[in-house]
Amino acid sequence: MPSVVDDSVGTTRKAPRGVGVAVVVGSALEWFDFYLYASMAALVFGQVFFPPGNDAAATMASVATFAVGFLARPVGGIVFGALGDRIGRKKVLSWTFVLMGVSSAGIGLLPSYASAGLLAPVLLVVLRLAQGLGAGAEFGGAIAVAYEHADPGKRGRQGSWPALGVNVGLLVSSLAVAGLTTLDKEFLHGFGWRIPFLASFLLVGVGLWVRRRVPETPEFENLVRSEKNRPRGWANRPLVKLFRSDWRALAVVMVITIGYNGVSYVFKTFSLAYLTNFRGVPANVGALGISIASGTAIATVPIAGWISDRIGAKKVVVAGAVATGLLAFPFFWLLDTGTSWFVWLGLVMATGIVVPAMLSAQGAFLAKQFPAEVRSTGLGTGREVGGAVSGGLAPLAALAIVESSATHATWGVSLLFLAGALCIGLGALADQSRNALN
Repeated sequence: MPSVVDDSVGTTRKAPRGVGVAVVVGSALEWFDFYLYASMAALVFGQVFFPPGNDAAATMASVATFAVGFLARPVGGIVFGALGDRIGRKKVLSWTFVLMGVSSAGIGLLPSYASAGLLAPVLLVVLRLAQGLGAGAEFGGAIAVAYEHADPGKRGRQGSWPALGVNVGLLVSSLAVAGLTTLDKEFLHGFGWRIPFLASFLLVGVGLWVRRRVPETPEFENLVRSEKNRPRGWANRPLVKLFRSDWRALAVVMVITIGYNGVSYVFKTFSLAYLTNFRGVPANVGALGISIASGTAIATVPIAGWISDRIGAKKVVVAGAVATGLLAFPFFWLLDTGTSWFVWLGLVMATGIVVPAMLSAQGAFLAKQFPAEVRSTGLGTGREVGGAVSGGLAPLAALAIVESSATHATWGVSLLFLAGALCIGLGALADQSRNALN
C-alpha cells in the first residue's frame, strides 16, 4: 500500500484502500447523469416535454433546460465546498452524491407533456436544478480527496482519478445512448429513454456504500486539530478566507474552467445536435463516436496524469490549450463529411485525447492553487462559477450561431474554441501554487 506524506507535520501515513474507487464512482455518476441528460435533451426531450409543432424550437427549449442545471451548480459548489472545509470532505461528498443520483433517477419517473401539460417541463427543470446542486460539489470535492490522500510524487496520477471517473461515466452513458438510438424511435421516445435514468437508483446504492468506507483525508484531520486553537468568527470562515487571501488562485481556477467547460461541452454535446439536426447524420453515429472517444479517454487520463508527475501539470494543461486551438477548424471539417469514420476521428481527437488530458492534469494543478483550509471552497467556487458561465451557455451559443446561418456555417463555433483555448492557456500561465505554499 503506498504511503502518503503529510507535509504539515512531517509524518508518513498509509493511503487507505478504496480511495480511488470512491473518487471514480462519484465522478462517474456525475458524468453518467450529465451526459445522459445532455444527450436526451438534444435528441428526445424536445418531443417528450415540450409542445409539438416546431422541432427546432423544442430542441432549443430542451437544451435550455440543460443550461438551467448550471445555474444551480455554483450554489452547490459554494455551499457544499465551504461545508467540505468545515465538516469534512467525506461527509459532504456522501450528501451530494445522494442528491445528485436521486434527482437523476427521478427524471426517469416524470410524466410527458402529452399527459401532464406544462407541469412536465416544470418538474423537469426542478429536478435538473436539484441535480445541478449535487453535481456542483462533486468534482471539486473529489479532486480535494484524491489530492490530499496522494503521495506528493504521485499527485498527478491520483489527481487524475476524478477525470478517470468522468470518462467512465461518459463511456457508460454514451453506450447507453448509442444502444437506445439504434432501437425503434417510438420506443426511445416512449419508455426507452427512461431506462438509464432509473438505473441511477442502483448506482447511488453502490456508490454510497463505497464512499462510506473511505476515511477522511489526512490534511483535513490536521486542519481540524489546528483549528481548535484558533478563534472562531467570520474572519476565519472558509469563504471569507478565500476572497481575502486566495482570490488570485480563485481567479485562475475560474478562468481555466470558463475555457475548459466551454470547449468540453461544445465538443461533447453540441456536436451531437449539430450532426443530427444540421447534417442529417444518424444519432447513433455521434453517440457511438462519443463511446469510442470515451474508451480512448480512459487510457489517456492515467497517461496524462503520469506525464504531469514527470514534467508538471501546468505544462500538460498549456499543451492541451494549444491542441484545442489547433483543432478548432479541423474538428468541423471532419464532422461535415458526414462519414462515420471521419466523425469518429474528430470526436476521438477532441474528446478522447485533448479534452481528457487537460482534465487529468487539472486535478493536481487546480488543487495546489489553494492551501488546505480553503481548498474545497476554492475548487467548488472557482470551478462551478466558471463552469456556469461557459458550460451552460456555450452549447446554446453554438446552436444559435449555426441556426442563424443560412448555410449552417460553423466558423463562429470554431472561434468559440479559440477563445476557450486562450482562457485555458492564460489561466495556467498565471499559476498561484507558490503563493498557496507560502
